[in-house]
Amino acid sequence: MKAISARPVLVLEKKARLVEADNYGGKEVEIISVLKHRTRKRGRQKAGIASLVVVVIKKGKPEVRKKVEKAVVVRTKKEYRRSSGIRIKFEDNAVVIVDDKGVPKGSEIKGVIAKEVGERWPKVAGIAPMVV
Repeated sequence: MKAISARPVLVLEKKARLVEADNYGGKEVEIISVLKHRTRKRGRQKAGIASLVVVVIKKGKPEVRKKVEKAVVVRTKKEYRRSSGIRIKFEDNAVVIVDDKGVPKGSEIKGVIAKEVGERWPKVAGIAPMVV
């Protein structure tokens, strides 16, 4: 994965419930794994802004419920610091469902996404209404 310019705080653990920010069909998802994350033995996997996670869709349309998908974290409630010194935080924790190559499965994103997501996942930033 490409490095990002900020220092994201890794705050989302397994079993965390997040809002789905695209129009794929789900409303709420749960993290079951964090991909490309290294911890100590028996350490808890944690995710932050622009992390690739494996989620299961908990609420939404019946045809997508209980499906296991990959997703990218686009917003977190916990504030993090950019290299310019400003601190960024959002109202909710949100993800966008993507395929294996990082292309979003939905056609539009609801709400804003972080600039760091656009650095690592340019296809996600391409369909976002605003990048902060």
